Amino acid sequence: MSAATTRPDARSGPTPGATPDAAPDARPGTAPDTTPSTTPSTAPDTATATATAPGPLRGLRVLDLATLFAGPLAATLLGDFGAEVIKVEHPDRPDPSRGHGPAKDGVGLWWKLLGRNKRTMTLDLSTPGGRDTLLRLAATADVVVENFRPGTLEKWGLGWAELSAANPRLVLARVTAFGQVGPYARRPGFGTLAEAMSGFAAITGEPDGPPTLPPFGLADSIAALTCAYAVMTALAGRDRTGQGQVVDLAIIEPILTVLGPQPLWYDQLGYVQPRTGNRSANNAPRNTYRSADGRWLAVSASAQSIAERVVRLVGRPELIAEPWFATGSGRAAHAHVVDEAVGSWIARHKAEEVTAAFEEAQAAVAQVYDVRDVMADPQFAALDTLTEVEDPELGPLRMQNVLFRLSGTPGGIRWAGRPHGADTHAVLAELGLSEAEITALRGEGAL
Repeated sequence: MSAATTRPDARSGPTPGATPDAAPDARPGTAPDTTPSTTPSTAPDTATATATAPGPLRGLRVLDLATLFAGPLAATLLGDFGAEVIKVEHPDRPDPSRGHGPAKDGVGLWWKLLGRNKRTMTLDLSTPGGRDTLLRLAATADVVVENFRPGTLEKWGLGWAELSAANPRLVLARVTAFGQVGPYARRPGFGTLAEAMSGFAAITGEPDGPPTLPPFGLADSIAALTCAYAVMTALAGRDRTGQGQVVDLAIIEPILTVLGPQPLWYDQLGYVQPRTGNRSANNAPRNTYRSADGRWLAVSASAQSIAERVVRLVGRPELIAEPWFATGSGRAAHAHVVDEAVGSWIARHKAEEVTAAFEEAQAAVAQVYDVRDVMADPQFAALDTLTEVEDPELGPLRMQNVLFRLSGTPGGIRWAGRPHGADTHAVLAELGLSEAEITALRGEGAL
């Protein structure tokens, strides 16, 4: 799939609360950015692409003022389904994701993913001109996403009072580590802290090992999904009331929700879930096992019928007659027995043989993939999970496609992340600023 096409048949770093007290920039235009230092000659016509954006959110305008990673990813998810997203960055301090992780030819690859379907402009919100310009932009927008520490926008005269006065229908999504209130509200925060404070790290890792953190932005990503949902919920409320509102999203909360009933267990039973490694306290077999050719495979038997199929497959049907085998918790309590039966059988067979045998027995198994396997897997190919996007800077790029397929109003990737400030001039011209006004803003240091 190339940029500006729709999906066939429908379809770790610091967190927002840690953003320093200085910030970005604002909307799409009909003319290409004429700033020589930021506009590639082969830049896509983003104004045209925005006007013809696929997806059910076409016509929705989002100002993305946020950085690493939850807020920007939430805006990306909205842009994937047709929202017009304007990425506002500080003139001298671009979104750090541009320099996060590996780069090719000096171009950060993470940004190509996080910045897709966004127009980019610069604006220093702490300057008078930057403030006034953002309020003008907000008057044309449906959503603003920000992740400054609480009080920062207010310090610049861009708090909810000013934004809602400029646009009573605006939804302001505030994504911070700890939320807008409480004793930790003004602390700097990162997704790592949310992974620690939510209880995730405490239950992750081997029983005799240390708490384990994920090697990617798990809490940020969960918060981004939640933020996109929260924005759409707030917009649905606006449809009923005619009034916008504030979304207060603390990154520590969504990850706590996906961890399940741990608070309820503790509240009612005093139960604290321990670290169990790859094993589950609720079922067995549930582990990873190494094949004869050195591949790792994951086996899960959450249903009784699947557990019975697995032990029959591995030649241990007598285990079914054991009283403890009749329940998931009973099997989990005897996981060492089940693991020995399953693991020893898998160790005698090659990975492909294991997969074929489990599939024939209608038992659940999957090879443990690294990214090379993901890129080559036929199921991902069938879903177009990893799609090709043409990029003026780097050529064809393969990246994750939009999150889901819609049969009637599919989303799509129109372009990958754009250069810093590439659309500043066009956005301001479309907003109605004259050349003299744009020049004055540049002279003030607002752009």
